[in-house]
Amino acid sequence: MATALIAPAPLRDRVSLDGVWDFRLDREETWRAIQVPGVWQAQFDDLRETQGVTWYRRNFTLPRGWQHGDANGDGGHEVVLHFGAVNYLAEVYVNGRRVKAHEGGYLGFEVTLDRQALWADNSLEVKVTLPSNDRAEFPDHPFQEIPHGKQSWYGPMGGIWQPVWLERRAVAHLGEIILGADLDSGAIGVSVAVSPGAAAATLIATITGPDGNIVGRALVECGDRALVPVGITVAQPLSWSPDAPRLYELAVQLVEGTTVRDAATRRFGFRTFTTKNGQFLLNGQPFYMRCALDQDYYPEGLYTVPNLAYLEDQFRKAKALGLNTVRCHIKVPDPLYYDVCDRLGLLVWTEFPNFERFSAKAAERARITAEGIIARDGHHPSIVAWTIINEDWGTRLTEDPDHRRWLIDQYDWLKRHDPSRLAVDNSACFPNFHVKTDIEDYHYYRGVPDRRGEWDHLTDRFAAREDWTFSPYGDAERRGDEPLVCSEFGVWGLPNPRDLRRGGTVDPWWFETGAQWGEGVAYPKGLEQRYRSFFLDRAFGSFDGFITATQWYQFTGLKYQIEKLRSSASIQGYVITELTDIYWEANGLMDMERNLRAFHAPFAEVNADIVLVPGFRRWGYWAGETLDWSPALATGGGFVGPDAVLEWSLEPLGASGRVPVAAAGANRVVPIAGIEVVLPAVDAAIAATLRLTLRDAKGNVLARNYEALSIYPRVAPPASPPIWTDDDGLRDRLIAFGYTLAATPDDAALSVGRAMDTRLVEAVRRGHRVLVIVEDGPSRWLRSDEPPSLMPVPYHMDQAFPGLFAQARDNTMYRGDWITAFSWLQRSEHFAAIPAHATNGPMFDLSFERVVPHHVLVGMKPWEHEAHLPAGLVVGWGHRATAIIAERWFGRGKAVLTTFRVCADAPGADPVATTLFNALIAQALSG
Repeated sequence: MATALIAPAPLRDRVSLDGVWDFRLDREETWRAIQVPGVWQAQFDDLRETQGVTWYRRNFTLPRGWQHGDANGDGGHEVVLHFGAVNYLAEVYVNGRRVKAHEGGYLGFEVTLDRQALWADNSLEVKVTLPSNDRAEFPDHPFQEIPHGKQSWYGPMGGIWQPVWLERRAVAHLGEIILGADLDSGAIGVSVAVSPGAAAATLIATITGPDGNIVGRALVECGDRALVPVGITVAQPLSWSPDAPRLYELAVQLVEGTTVRDAATRRFGFRTFTTKNGQFLLNGQPFYMRCALDQDYYPEGLYTVPNLAYLEDQFRKAKALGLNTVRCHIKVPDPLYYDVCDRLGLLVWTEFPNFERFSAKAAERARITAEGIIARDGHHPSIVAWTIINEDWGTRLTEDPDHRRWLIDQYDWLKRHDPSRLAVDNSACFPNFHVKTDIEDYHYYRGVPDRRGEWDHLTDRFAAREDWTFSPYGDAERRGDEPLVCSEFGVWGLPNPRDLRRGGTVDPWWFETGAQWGEGVAYPKGLEQRYRSFFLDRAFGSFDGFITATQWYQFTGLKYQIEKLRSSASIQGYVITELTDIYWEANGLMDMERNLRAFHAPFAEVNADIVLVPGFRRWGYWAGETLDWSPALATGGGFVGPDAVLEWSLEPLGASGRVPVAAAGANRVVPIAGIEVVLPAVDAAIAATLRLTLRDAKGNVLARNYEALSIYPRVAPPASPPIWTDDDGLRDRLIAFGYTLAATPDDAALSVGRAMDTRLVEAVRRGHRVLVIVEDGPSRWLRSDEPPSLMPVPYHMDQAFPGLFAQARDNTMYRGDWITAFSWLQRSEHFAAIPAHATNGPMFDLSFERVVPHHVLVGMKPWEHEAHLPAGLVVGWGHRATAIIAERWFGRGKAVLTTFRVCADAPGADPVATTLFNALIAQALSG
């Protein structure tokens, strides 16, 4: 156009209606003050779990000229009321007239107001309904059949939770803009919705590159079309990626003559995200997914983002952790979320919010929600994948073939609707599965070191593409080359309550939640009191020391799990549960307030593209042994050039060395040969650290890692008086260790057995010492010849041996897979010979993995923890405190009972088991 364009300023005036509104429940008459945006459950303690009908109201004043004024030079303008998102049903009233009804809790809507019905001062009311499951009250929209995501876990979220604003715009204006960009050709396809009054207008579309220069332009006449296609090609487009998040901007102007009636912009990027031969490809290059689950909840606003700076800070911390992807978990986030990920360079795997009960209406709502988010957010290059269903929530895939067929149809629809992204049908866990998907992902949780062997076994099976990840009913459409992703795993580490309290003194409201999860172990309130009640200061020294130790325990588990995943070349990514704590779930890489964990800095060394995998098979060694390991290099999306070198050093023993490392391309797992480390002699057991550094030919560091080891001297057990046992296995072990055996129980200073039977109880009563070792098998009562009872023997006035029993950890919260069980051993007195690594404190490290108990000792009183419990365990937020070693005095004697598996291996094979065995005998004989 030769004539210069005239652009009235501003093209769209906006007045925010955010701030304080009036609020009330439908059944109440009293109004309260509420902040908008914000869900009511976040602002009123008495409404935390409330669902139903509510009302919001406020007045607004039209700016001068809005009612009858001239917006764009011809008097043709309109006033529009916008809502970012209202959960779930909204009915809008202006000056008492109902002007809009909207269903859907995650996407925005607008209503053009009748200017003739507007005054200088106006009333605005919004009836907001978050249905409950009461079908009598909500027959058309029961909660089970609406998209609601994690509201079924963390509580309902109702209300106006995104911004509200008034806008003045021209009658001839732009609507929705849908944009797609092709990296290979540089072609940009744009569809622009225009209002009916824009038939005589022209669209001018301009593309600005990352450097601010114009790189493309197109003019298109609108005509009678409601949706105007615009095509532009950019020469040699620059790709978007986490390392180079280069963004382009589309500016669209609606022009009549020489006057610009309306304008809008969209930022976008050129990128491809595809799969081939079991790998992810980002812009055609191998990509290894290092992801964390993000619930997208916030401490104060719950659903509502505090502000832009908060999101930026959160995602900068995520990138500092080495993450390149976040999995936004069954929730449609605020659009700011994607804006920040676009700019900072984070991929997003978004999951549509689930319903709870499958029905035709539920399926329709799911489809409408998916269409809406793709239309609104489809231009964001950060979004690379969608999930339809998570863990079979809302469907019954294992029982209902109709649900499996629906899911295949939904996958096919999604791929047609948005072919530029990957689609996951059901992000699966046991016992459900996939039917048709672009990513073969699966969730499984195992505690480490407690269930290290099970974690390895599951990961090896998953890496081998066993059949259980897909439908066993003959209706799966499996290609066989879908990238494998372990899409949920994690370990807990507790936050410090002090960092979560407002003003340092007031507990956050959610400390009172979680009691219904994990049989009560997920209840945060009272953690410090439980710490004191169970005398955990005896092991940890201080409460802060306990919190820090749990976080390093979390790191130890996550580090091992990530290394195991990286050792399998077929696995192409993982999703850590989770980015931040979420209320009572304390498995975040940050806490609920986005405070950093103790391991924040070193975490990126194992959560990186290029990772050194130590590949240890054990972590406790005798001096003089050779390390039992198979180190490897995992390249992920990176590569290692020729002449790279691996440097290793064993601290504090001074041993070190260098070996060459072969060049490796992307997505390789390459063994590192030529390292034989013989452990030097030590005078006493020590905690050692093997440090690994990979350098390129120029000496630049490509990767770092370390492994914590325990090294023990070979020493004979201290001299002891005769010991008696009638257990063949224990007798052989005692002989192998050089202990003197007694001919009869009466000749012994100590009796060792597998259960506290009547004979051993009587021996203790008469003044003998007893050691009871409870190991594998079903739940074992300490009395082997009596029926189960909290008392190991019938109660008599003269024979009141305190009640203890051995509880199997399997099928209980003591197992510690989903909610972590924190196990510890005091390294003092007879157990001082077992070294502790500085970061873990008394917590178990990986050297304990051969002796980790499969049972715990239940029945101790809280006060007994002060002096009679050298080793124990707490679950989740410091609950279920129980013993692994317990000391009991009775009559004139003493019994020491343990569930450590000190006899799992051959005598002397494991130095930790050997040292513990000797220490237990010394403990039983002492005092």
